[in-house]
Amino acid sequence: MTLRTRVYVDGYNLYYGCVRNTPHKWLDIQALTQRILDTIRLDVDGEPAAFCLDPLAVKYFTAAILKNFARHEDSVPSQAAYHQALRGHLGPALSLIEGYFAAEPARAHRHVKGQPARDCELVDIWKLVEKQSDVALALHGYGDALRGEVDHVVFVTNDTDVVPCLDLIRAHTAARIGLIIPTRAGVRSVNNDLSCRADWVRSHVLEDELASCQLPSMVMLDGRPVHKPLSWYPRPDLLAPLLAEAIRVKRSRGAALKWMNMPCAQLGGQRPIDMAASDAGALALRVYMDRYAADFGLQAEGPPQVQITPSSSDTEAE
Repeated sequence: MTLRTRVYVDGYNLYYGCVRNTPHKWLDIQALTQRILDTIRLDVDGEPAAFCLDPLAVKYFTAAILKNFARHEDSVPSQAAYHQALRGHLGPALSLIEGYFAAEPARAHRHVKGQPARDCELVDIWKLVEKQSDVALALHGYGDALRGEVDHVVFVTNDTDVVPCLDLIRAHTAARIGLIIPTRAGVRSVNNDLSCRADWVRSHVLEDELASCQLPSMVMLDGRPVHKPLSWYPRPDLLAPLLAEAIRVKRSRGAALKWMNMPCAQLGGQRPIDMAASDAGALALRVYMDRYAADFGLQAEGPPQVQITPSSSDTEAE
């Protein structure tokens, strides 16, 4: 039996559980889901089922970062670029459903280890709450199953807010339920309230799955390029001066990014963007770029140098 399958992704759960503090934020959600589904065995009426992603394969639920709460200056544009890239790459296979964040002043008990909350001082805080996303995810999952649009619903979340949704799907539809816990191995455990309601559970996402399921670094949307944010690369500290030199030589950011994302015969077929992910690769690339600039009389005074320093960049995306 082939099960028509649709995937419901809790964007913030996925971000904080899988890709925060990694170079894997530019994630192709459909490719990741398909790769995981290829590892799942589910028997239906005694026979192994096959999974066929629905034409509307992925419903992705998220909310835009509020600028005043963003951890980095480029958090807001980086998240926007990622959403645009998802739309451009997945097209009609993606439905991106946005809620919103509400922020308001509030009072809360300061945490003091070993003391009951009632005995701790009340302090002024900002209360930041994501609105509508969880409800929308639950309603879409239940509604799609109830209308018979799919035979198999896959939830990418570890949030127990969807428990009532899973109960309703089981009670009123014939749809099978899959659960992908968006966490890396050994980081978080599966919530039992969710797992006991699913037909199958994938307890974590592997590092190599995240690494191999990335969007192209440049995606076209409505005829315009959308580029992966600089801070989302493995070593932005190495990449930044190399990109600056490429822009100087190529005369535009677009031309520089195009060159850096194409295999270069003079570099053994490597892509410059990939070489910038390691100290050795970045140094070799810089030597080539300096030689190229000198050969064509493009050397400028005091060109930016590659600085070999640990990368600390981590842009909050979701």
